Amino acid sequence: MKKDIITGTHQKTARYAKAISHPVRVYILELLSKQSCCYSGDLAEELPIARSTLSQHLKELKEVGLIQGEINPPKIKYCINREHWEEARALLRDFMQL
Repeated sequence: MKKDIITGTHQKTARYAKAISHPVRVYILELLSKQSCCYSGDLAEELPIARSTLSQHLKELKEVGLIQGEINPPKIKYCINREHWEEARALLRDFMQL
């Protein structure tokens, strides 16, 4: 039997890389990294995409843990999840130094 060569680190790195594989998601992360938080409505005004498309991009980023959302009815406030952000930075940096 072959040894499993895919580690947890490989899987995490791939998940973060997939999450940032779309230019809109890169832009959202860039925007959020420069401020403490942002409301989804503000993001919708900033980006020339449908709200449903924006919601899908936010969902992708939230599922991987790069952002977190806080519901303040009727708005949702999004922020960078610093713990996962730092983990992603370290994993991607290490991978790129191979």
